[in-house]
Parts: sequence; C-alpha cells; structure tokens
Amino acid sequence: MNRTTTVALAASTLALAAAVPASAHITVKPDEAAAGSYAVVDVRVPNEKDDRGTLKVELQMPPGVSYAAYQPVPNWRVAVTRRRPAKPFSVEGTPVTSEIDTITWTGVGRRGVVAPGQFVQFPVSLRIPDGAEGSKVQFKALQTYEGGEVVRWIGAADAELPAPTVTLDEAEEEHGGHGAAAAGSTEAAAATPVAAAADDDADDDGGDALPIVLGAAGLVAGLAGLGLALAGRRRTA
Repeated sequence: MNRTTTVALAASTLALAAAVPASAHITVKPDEAAAGSYAVVDVRVPNEKDDRGTLKVELQMPPGVSYAAYQPVPNWRVAVTRRRPAKPFSVEGTPVTSEIDTITWTGVGRRGVVAPGQFVQFPVSLRIPDGAEGSKVQFKALQTYEGGEVVRWIGAADAELPAPTVTLDEAEEEHGGHGAAAAGSTEAAAATPVAAAADDDADDDGGDALPIVLGAAGLVAGLAGLGLALAGRRRTA
C-alpha cells in the first residue's frame, strides 16, 4: 500500500469517526417552524454509548413557550414544570404569567431504557416562541445514562455537545393555536354528515325508483289482461 493510499484511508477513518458523534446528537425535528405558531415536534434521543443505556432526558424550554403537551410514550414517566417569564410577553393580546420550564422523561423499569444502538422519540405539541425570521432558539437537553453519567447538550451549533435548535420562519398572520387539531376534527365531523346525507340521498333514490318500477310492471300486466279479455269476447261473438 503506497503512502497516498494510506493517507487517504486515514483521512476517511477520521471523517467517519467525526461523523458518528454528530449523528448521535439529541435533536428536535422539524428544525424549522413559524414564529409564534403551534407545532408538533419530535425530540429524538439516540444512545451514543456502547456499554450503557439512557434512563432520563430533560428538555429545557427556551423563553416564550407558553403551552406544551406531551404524547405518552410506553414505559416513560413525564414531568412538566413551569416558571414565571423573565421577560413579559403576550399571546393573542393576553399577557402570559407562566411559561413552560422543563419537560423530563424518566424510564420506568427495564423497558424504559434506551439501549446501545437504539433511539427513542418523544412527540411534543408546543407554542413556538416569537422571534425574528432566521433566528434560532435552543432546546437545551440533559441525557442521563445508567451509572449516573449526564451528557449536557447545551452548547452552540459548532460545539462538541450542541443543543437542539429550531430556526424560526416568518410568523404566520393567523394560526389555529393549540386548538388547531380540534378545529380539524370539527371540520372532519362537519364533513361526515355531508357524506352521510349523500348516502341517504342515494338510498332515497333507490327507494323511490322501486315503486315506479313496480307500478310500471303492474300497468303492463293490466294492459295485457285487458287485451286477453277483449280477444276472448271477440271469439265468443
């Protein structure tokens, strides 16, 4: 093997080694959202250790998250804490006096462990903070492993342990708030009677057609009987 090949292989190995930790970061997906909107994000937590599992994940909310709701994940207990906003802000004209501080997921039993080579995903519905288009908000995370080691994902984007971030898009002029899902359900419910009415109309059409067909058949039979009776009278005469 010549020197050029050796150097190339070494460089490739270093590149792969550098890529592995990067791929093991805790992330929030999607990583873009409209400022001030309500969105569902997935907190993705991969296990970056080869010899121990993840037992707990703490997600620290940036300022301005006035609302958050979590989707239950089997074998994980959830705790949500709130705080008083350091900087006053309003949502739809209403002053906010309490915002989300942290969401903590703690594994329960042996099934509540993210083993080596695995990842877990925690869906969260929340209000995205207000901010300028293109700015980034951090969702700092602490990852606790078996044995008590805590990995702090709180750094800048180019740090060894970067915090999960979301880039803010242009604020929406109107959005459905955390009731958007309910509004969608209402629309679906409203659509259902329309479909049912269409089915009822189809059934009614079929029901009206049957008497018409039977009436026509009776008329034909009556005319046929009349014809036979007239023919019999002619023969008798």
